[in-house]
Amino acid sequence: TSHESKPSSLMRSLYENIHDMLCCHSLPNNYNKLDIKLERKMKEIKRNASGHITFKSIDSIIMKFPQFREGLKEIRCVFQHYDEDSNGTIDHEELKKCLHTLSFCIREEEIDDLYYYCDINQNEGIQFNEFIVLLCLTYLLTDSSHTLKICSPQIEATFNTITEVFLFLDKNGDGNLKRKDVVKALNEACPKEKSPSHITRTRFKEMDWDKNGKVSFKEFLFAFISWVGIESIDSDDECPA
Repeated sequence: TSHESKPSSLMRSLYENIHDMLCCHSLPNNYNKLDIKLERKMKEIKRNASGHITFKSIDSIIMKFPQFREGLKEIRCVFQHYDEDSNGTIDHEELKKCLHTLSFCIREEEIDDLYYYCDINQNEGIQFNEFIVLLCLTYLLTDSSHTLKICSPQIEATFNTITEVFLFLDKNGDGNLKRKDVVKALNEACPKEKSPSHITRTRFKEMDWDKNGKVSFKEFLFAFISWVGIESIDSDDECPA
């Protein structure tokens, strides 16, 4: 049939925006340890989840996009507050002040590592999309869940739900995504709308922007916030005083 369902059409459109945002670049070897820490963390969370993953299909994830956007709006407010010179980026000193003020249990060298790990454009400043990823990774890797509970229950819930999306895609629980995982997830619960193999291959390549054959949690995060529609979050939205 020539008619394509709204969820399938939306997902295709969202995926097509990813490649423009992400470019291929390699990190210095000393930052590979963060990839390893994230992989271990995702394995641990998957084991502890014990099969209690609420998402059953890609469509069920898409239905949550409005809630994800509300969480990202709150993160925008945090970003604007600590972007003290209002230049659209958070520099190294602003980031240290932000994480320390939010009471994250994190050492100076860990802040340095996360700063350069998430600055994918290497432009000496953390932009909003990079800040979302950095804050989420800090939340996951520093055992500072109590911090976001106090700061914003909605931000904490957003990060937990995004993590659950990753767990849904990570079918074998090895802490990263393989193409077969993504293909299975795209087709799960939708046998009548099975994606053609060339489309699923393309979608995976759009996430695998360092072209190493697997998608890390960091790569997934950058892709996912693009799918949700970060460009729709207006920087002029009012933030609570």
